[in-house]
Amino acid sequence: MARPDLEMRERFYGAIVTSSQSNASGEGSIADKFDRVLENEFSSENEASEGHDSNSFNNTIAEHQGVVETVAIITHDKARNNDTPATNTTKQFQLQDVFSLENEDSDGIQLIDQKDNVFVMSNRKSKYPILQLDLRLISDLVVVIVSATIGGVTFSLLGQPVIVGYLLAGSLIGPGGLNFISEIVQVETTAHFGVVFLLFALGLEFSLAKLKVVGPVAVLGGLLQIVILMAFCGLTAVFCGAKLSEGVFVGSFLSMSSTAVVSKFLAERGSKNSLHVQVTIGTLILQDCAVGLLFALLAVLGGHSGILEGIFSMLKLVLMLSVFIFIGYALSLSLLPRFLKLMIQLSSQTNELFQLASVAFCLLFAWGSDKLGISLELGSFVAGVMISTTDFAQHTLEQVEPIRNLFAALFLASIGMLIHVQFLWNHVDILLASVILVVIVKAAIVTGVIKAFGYNFRTSFAVGLSLAQIGEFAFVLLSRASNLHLVEGKMYLLLLGTTAFSLITTPLMFKIMPAVLHLGILMHWFPAENIQRESNNV
Repeated sequence: MARPDLEMRERFYGAIVTSSQSNASGEGSIADKFDRVLENEFSSENEASEGHDSNSFNNTIAEHQGVVETVAIITHDKARNNDTPATNTTKQFQLQDVFSLENEDSDGIQLIDQKDNVFVMSNRKSKYPILQLDLRLISDLVVVIVSATIGGVTFSLLGQPVIVGYLLAGSLIGPGGLNFISEIVQVETTAHFGVVFLLFALGLEFSLAKLKVVGPVAVLGGLLQIVILMAFCGLTAVFCGAKLSEGVFVGSFLSMSSTAVVSKFLAERGSKNSLHVQVTIGTLILQDCAVGLLFALLAVLGGHSGILEGIFSMLKLVLMLSVFIFIGYALSLSLLPRFLKLMIQLSSQTNELFQLASVAFCLLFAWGSDKLGISLELGSFVAGVMISTTDFAQHTLEQVEPIRNLFAALFLASIGMLIHVQFLWNHVDILLASVILVVIVKAAIVTGVIKAFGYNFRTSFAVGLSLAQIGEFAFVLLSRASNLHLVEGKMYLLLLGTTAFSLITTPLMFKIMPAVLHLGILMHWFPAENIQRESNNV
């Protein structure tokens, strides 16, 4: 395998990159005018800084203009570096140099794949297993955890939700801020345990009886919300002269709400027993389950698979989901209570073994659901619901809560690292307007769907406000859609910035929700017979 250094790698990139231009259809239409507005708002410099340059390495590969035959392998040869004449030894000090490992003595090997992910290869030539450390990952985790702590403490002292502190701390240390962390793939992978444990804890508190009550509105209502948003955006795109496929994608993109941010905020408020919270959590779980279906839909919209193939993929996913839930239900009635009772007996002197067994059970089900093609999040939630049917739910929650809080903070900070602070500041006007539009449209659609299932307007409106943001899984959908060329250029930047801005403003939405609901009572927006109901649960 070839081993080009970084300079050779850059020349390789430059050799295969060619420019591409596309003429938008529907010249003179509303969509064409909107494109020109975005062209004026988002300059080419901003597009390049956001990593979506049309001449970038990843886009060149996606457009089949270049073929990757090798990956770059960077070796740290200390002997060769020592023989190099010492020229320009004086270097201006920069703060991020403190967190850089480039000057560390290391015999490790770094591998860069076609997505620009950087990995550290361990013992590639060693015939015996030797323990080694990935100093880059350790340094990055230290920076993220310390920064999240400082951000959380600061916002707590200010009387604000600590979630905002985690998000802003991540945005400051990430590539779009001070660039303390530039290679975030390993941090994101580790931090994803935060979502797993968040949903596991939600499942522990989400009783099966209440799940049956809100099941129809969560499943059918959640699917109906996604379909309505896709149809609404698709028809709007056709009316404005844009592509139907692009409009349908935007609808599926907007239908995703933030499971991590919403569940974390609900955990802080301790209001999980109210009806609107139960409906909200159930709908969020349905959206997480639907991510796999949306991925299959993206392939159809992008023309990379036929309609029949896409339908077959969706039916297969539904079948796997049914099998998984049936297995979980059967185990919760038979083996699980005996297993937990045995762990309690073995942990009579210390809870260490029970805590470890609970985490292992959660991760096992999350891993199993992922192998079936469903999602890690669904598996962890189902594992929590299974334990909630036993007498050990509260004890399990007490054991898992500290682990959940640590990884949840890590995950939220890693989401913050995707937020480009300068980009948001430069385009705060159009992004704020787009977020307000998203909040109004989503809140109206969700409120109408929940109301159609027989819930009072107060509960429906509370659920609508809770889900009126774009979730972290939208980043994944947006990346996949970009590779399939469903969205390109300025629309990509608009959706990316809107998602980031909505995540920052979500805690504010929850903060003002009681005031909005109280105003609704004073203005008689809610029917009189429903005013007192759930008055203390919001």
